[in-house]
Amino acid sequence: MTRTSPGTVNKGVVVAVRGSVVDIRFDDHLPPIYSVLHAGEADRIVIEVLAQRDAQHVRGIALTPTQGLSRGAAVTDTGGPLMAPVGNHILSRMFDVFGNTIDREPPLTDIEWRSVHRAPPALAQRSTRSEIFETGIKVIDVLAPLERGGKAGLFGGAGVGKTVLLTEMIHNMVGHQEGVSIFCGIGERCREGEELHREMQAAGVLQNMVMIFGQMNEPPGSRFRVGHAALTMAEYFRDDEHRDVLLLIDNIFRFLQAGMEVSGLMGQMPSRLGYQPTMGTELSQLEERIANTDNGSITSIQAVYVPADDFTDPAAVHTFSHLSSSIVLSRKRASEGLFPAIDPLQSGSKMATPGIVGQRHYDIAQEIRRTLAQYADLKDIIAMLGLEQLSPEDRNVVARARRLERFLTQPFFTTEQFTGRAGKLVSLQDALDGCERILRDEFKDLSETAFYMIGAIHEAEEKARSAGKEPSEPPSSVTAGSGHES
Repeated sequence: MTRTSPGTVNKGVVVAVRGSVVDIRFDDHLPPIYSVLHAGEADRIVIEVLAQRDAQHVRGIALTPTQGLSRGAAVTDTGGPLMAPVGNHILSRMFDVFGNTIDREPPLTDIEWRSVHRAPPALAQRSTRSEIFETGIKVIDVLAPLERGGKAGLFGGAGVGKTVLLTEMIHNMVGHQEGVSIFCGIGERCREGEELHREMQAAGVLQNMVMIFGQMNEPPGSRFRVGHAALTMAEYFRDDEHRDVLLLIDNIFRFLQAGMEVSGLMGQMPSRLGYQPTMGTELSQLEERIANTDNGSITSIQAVYVPADDFTDPAAVHTFSHLSSSIVLSRKRASEGLFPAIDPLQSGSKMATPGIVGQRHYDIAQEIRRTLAQYADLKDIIAMLGLEQLSPEDRNVVARARRLERFLTQPFFTTEQFTGRAGKLVSLQDALDGCERILRDEFKDLSETAFYMIGAIHEAEEKARSAGKEPSEPPSSVTAGSGHES
């Protein structure tokens, strides 16, 4: 928990309690903003100061439930801000926002505590090199490559696969990188945390991983600070241990949502759609701490819930501006069974330039986008008139696009128990080779289904052979009623 400064203890008295908001009078001196106060029996109620109202009163937000707290209750100023544990001993452990272990293992010893409120690294300390971070997932590595030391967002509404995709990335990356992984659950289900802990333990990668959770049943103050606590841990491994850190956040929208609740409880006038007026600042304070320095890097992958699939929502718009890669999940593609349900035309990355990924990769990615965009334009004609009314050239584009769509699907390790398909990890080179050969029409005699849920391209030929089928009918006989064009 927090550490008390030496000297006299600053005592206060509760004058008002309204849900999670507590007003406290101090006759001696006012505690600074972000100070942590303790109240209640055995100091079980933790309050963070967010405003100094006048010379004697502060207003704070409770980070724990306030049941039993009443006017006149004594409050103790700890003399410092909220602290997070750091050090090598925190590896393989699971924490709450206060740094308490919640994995039923023995308590921690010999650890250092640091404030969760820290300034981002100065511009002079930041590294300027650009490097690709491979995930082993074809559609991401080819069309929206991630940046080592950058920030990637997984955007999508409810139930389109953000958490599954995030879990698959953990599985693929934790085993293949030498750094530390930190998983931060903000306002998500406790079931997901328990499942993730069990899966990482089974995969044998828990020894290089730290988990920290502020679950959805916890007060908004707790959910609002858990991201800062995770970043304090990440900064220790980057700055003190000089290691690369993979920071996974699920879900950054819940951080903004908790800020909105805190802002409303504190009595601030809401902004557009009920969001807090300070949303941009609060998000920046968190995101700007995720950075590359000369000592090491923090690479962040963040799930972003998009309310009602509306990408003009202020939460989505503000988050977009901080990211180097945006991976957009599509409900329509999920309904068609094209998993991962990533929209290749809406997803993008600032890394996808010839100077960073290379000319060949850039050209293939652009050709894929062009082919899929032409197919999207032709869907209305196909739906109304049928595929037979298209010119031979357009029919070739449709056949190419449908094979690409299916080749960019991939079975995941984390869904093996549900689908019965073994997971596949595909190198960037294999993914590019497959896309290039499809664009050159090398497989136009193979059925579309041969490309669905495979890894590298050679599996398509093996799949067609094992099915014992002759080369399928030409693409012109594919009718509009297959359910994918509409």
